[in-house]
Amino acid sequence: MGVYLGIDGGGTKTDCVVGDDHAVLGRATTGGCKVTRLGEAEARANLQKGIVEACRAGRIELPSVARVCVGLAGASLDDSCQAVKRIVGEVVPSPVDVVGDMVVAFEAAFPEGAGVLVSAGTGSIAYGRNERGETARAGGWGSVVSDEGSGDWVGRAAVAAALRAFDAGTTTALAVGILNAWQVATRDDVARMANSYPLPDFAALFPVALTAADRGDAVARDILIRAGMELAQLARIVSRRLWPGQNAVRVRICGGVFMNSFCIQQVFENSLRAERPNAAVTFGMVDAAAGALAYARRAAGHGAAVMA
Repeated sequence: MGVYLGIDGGGTKTDCVVGDDHAVLGRATTGGCKVTRLGEAEARANLQKGIVEACRAGRIELPSVARVCVGLAGASLDDSCQAVKRIVGEVVPSPVDVVGDMVVAFEAAFPEGAGVLVSAGTGSIAYGRNERGETARAGGWGSVVSDEGSGDWVGRAAVAAALRAFDAGTTTALAVGILNAWQVATRDDVARMANSYPLPDFAALFPVALTAADRGDAVARDILIRAGMELAQLARIVSRRLWPGQNAVRVRICGGVFMNSFCIQQVFENSLRAERPNAAVTFGMVDAAAGALAYARRAAGHGAAVMA
């Protein structure tokens, strides 16, 4: 019986899962391992610590791991994949696959193979695979040009709306919330913060937009509605490419934006079903590290061929 290692590597958290052909044997969570964000030294320390602790929890010797899969945030946009392979190879002498984080999340969400996964947290992306093994994605190209409907996108839209309100000489709950969150006093302070370098954490303003919308702020609510529509558009793009016509599509939504906003969930579902009335939409947490473990099993030949 083989032993495999699945890793979900993000900028702030790394989840490691070790298992055999059928079951999870051990898990560990450490800090982020995104090289481009943390630097190679910190990424190495966190990633290797997670691997060692997961194997220790599962009473697995490191040399017995037959295959490793790392789902890495931003894997298609930076050159850190080789660095991550090298870091893992320093402690586990086995083949290492580094793929996008959405690939392993999809493995967890649709273990039987076909569907569309839409994730909206700090960033956003839609990824799908049909019954023929064809794949497609939409969004997820980074906060400057993409990540529509994400927490970062909502935060940027909130700041833009607040500045327009200031220009118009009006005060909104959203604008007041941003002033308080950033601990500043004036419109110029908000503009200065928004254009500073490094950029502020716009995604941290997502709760501010939620609170303002709950208090009846029409501008904040409009931003959430637009977020739901943008996310539905990502799902529609992937669905059109993989299931032309009006075929039924299974769609799973996950991530903190969906989890914390019923408005966004509802708008997403209604907007998607306007084009795909037969879409089956479900919501729930996705264990991406377990998906990486499944990928490693499949890559080693214990399951269907990997299609990513």
